[in-house]
Amino acid sequence: MSTREDNKRRTFKKFSYRGVDLEKLLNLKNEQLLDLMSSHCRRRMVKHSLKRKHITLLKKLRKAKRTAEVGEKPKVVKTHLRDAIIVPEMIGSMLGIYNGKVFNQVEVKPEMIGHQLREFAIAYKPVTHGRPGIGATHSSRFIPLK
Repeated sequence: MSTREDNKRRTFKKFSYRGVDLEKLLNLKNEQLLDLMSSHCRRRMVKHSLKRKHITLLKKLRKAKRTAEVGEKPKVVKTHLRDAIIVPEMIGSMLGIYNGKVFNQVEVKPEMIGHQLREFAIAYKPVTHGRPGIGATHSSRFIPLK
């Protein structure tokens, strides 16, 4: 009976970002983390550096995590910084990302590292094409209106 239970026990895939485990990612310094990220992220971080707004966002996320009770999600931190790049320190945080109309609530997961916040809060409503109306094609000229 115990062998069956061992077979049924779920094994979760361990997350790694470019071959580095999540625990090690959290302990990396900024320079070492930049070496792992894509060239786009590196250029963005080096040329434009972290502005005061981005640092403030990280501070708010840290505070929300500290004040959260054990086993519960932290409070939502609202932001307009759609260009912020997700770093390992943000994992587990709840963000309200502004899309121009409302704040979309997003939980940061490990798979999101290296992406920008704007990728998780779409700023436009995708077009849903309906049926063509009268006058849409040349053949519709020959259809009587009534």
